[in-house]
Amino acid sequence: MSSIEILAELRGKDVTAMRDDTTPEELRGKTPDELQAFLEVLDAHLRTIHQDEDTGELRDKTSDEQRAFAYGLKLRDKAVKMIDEHRAVQEVFRRRPKAVQDAYLNIGKDKDDAYGDVRRMNNAQARDKALRTLDDRSSSAHLSADQKDHLERQIRRNPDVSRRILVTETEDYRNAWMKLVTMPEGAMYLDDEERQAMRAYAEYRAASTTNAAGGFAVPVFIDPSIIMTAQGSGNPFLTIAKQVDVNTTAWKGVSSAGVTWSFDAENAEVSDDAATIAQPSVSVFTARGFIPYSIEIGEDWPGFASEMSTLLAEGYDELLVDKFTRGSGSAEPQGVLTAISAAAACRVSIQTAGTAFGANDPYAVWKAVPQRFRRKASWMMSVDVNNKLRQLGTANVFHAFTESLPSEWADTFFGKTAYESPYMPDTTTTTSGNTGLALVGDFQNYVIARRTGMSVELIPHIFSTGNNLPMGQRGWFAYARIGGGVVNTSAFRLLVNTA
Repeated sequence: MSSIEILAELRGKDVTAMRDDTTPEELRGKTPDELQAFLEVLDAHLRTIHQDEDTGELRDKTSDEQRAFAYGLKLRDKAVKMIDEHRAVQEVFRRRPKAVQDAYLNIGKDKDDAYGDVRRMNNAQARDKALRTLDDRSSSAHLSADQKDHLERQIRRNPDVSRRILVTETEDYRNAWMKLVTMPEGAMYLDDEERQAMRAYAEYRAASTTNAAGGFAVPVFIDPSIIMTAQGSGNPFLTIAKQVDVNTTAWKGVSSAGVTWSFDAENAEVSDDAATIAQPSVSVFTARGFIPYSIEIGEDWPGFASEMSTLLAEGYDELLVDKFTRGSGSAEPQGVLTAISAAAACRVSIQTAGTAFGANDPYAVWKAVPQRFRRKASWMMSVDVNNKLRQLGTANVFHAFTESLPSEWADTFFGKTAYESPYMPDTTTTTSGNTGLALVGDFQNYVIARRTGMSVELIPHIFSTGNNLPMGQRGWFAYARIGGGVVNTSAFRLLVNTA
């Protein structure tokens, strides 16, 4: 079919009339090869009406061309999906004996197994399909640009995120999830498609090693444990720390101070320059949140369930900033301040203990950071310490000038970005306890390890702790698994007010 014939076919077509659950008439009855040929001609046609072939400039489309272009894009997505599904089945057939191929063929024809391809597709196929879901405006319109960029990176590097998107980011799963987390008898009201969507998630969960055994998975596009970014949450650790995904109870890495080279005499035995290898680890713990609400609110507030992501994200975010800063490391993440304040070699005392720090102190702590860690260093401090640093510049210490009063925050020191944690200490005249003032170093040596995804369960009735009688309340119990810890203390230096 030529471009002219395709244009004639597409003129007057309404893209909103194309249903997601049906095959357009233009694609029906075509073999995979015919679909591929149709796609190539369609692509050429779409480029022709979108861009001038000679100058490369974008064209002003007529109303007919705009309708044809929109319909053509949707048609192209359908054709690509059909070709991808065919390739996935061919890959299955290529790797399995004839008897198993027949079994898979029967599954492929089973209309009740619409989600079966998620279990069978390889990582590349799951990634590509998840990316198309992310690009679908109807699914991700509520996400900010930062969140979409963050999710795209997650999809490309973590196959489990891709597959989780494919089983939870469907209209049937979202409807089922909403019923199950708002009504104790929600399972009674699921239709066949919603039951199938929940069954698909259960099968995915059973086959996956990175998900909890129970609960209803929060759809990825509102799951704060996946989509939360520093730009949207104010959590600096999500920008500057190293983040890894794990499928066990701990992340284990490999570290070394490097090989020590030497010059040796001619014909002399070479010295032993072997590196010392260490294996740092970061344990994963369970973060839990509970949101109680009255039965009346659940019934009378139509948008209550849709606010789930905001309710979960705010508490989860605040907990992570707190624990990543000062967590004990026992049954919770280890805070960077906790680890560095305990390492004597990483502490740099202010020039005059027992007083507010002076203009020389920022220079001293910056000098103490090893050169190779200064390259990617960042600062972390409380707003009180930032304010005091801003006030160091005077007529006779003009070199200490940072920002004037109209500015909200001093963003950089020594050319490196300064981040705020409200859980970093304020200035103090106390000289005991190794109280930290400002932390500087390469935060890629602070590792955040997380198992993908947050789950939510509905507690149908909350009972009074006084007399064990129902209170007319229900609750959402949410949990996610995450850990954090310093894997190399030498990458940091902490300015302390210590004698």
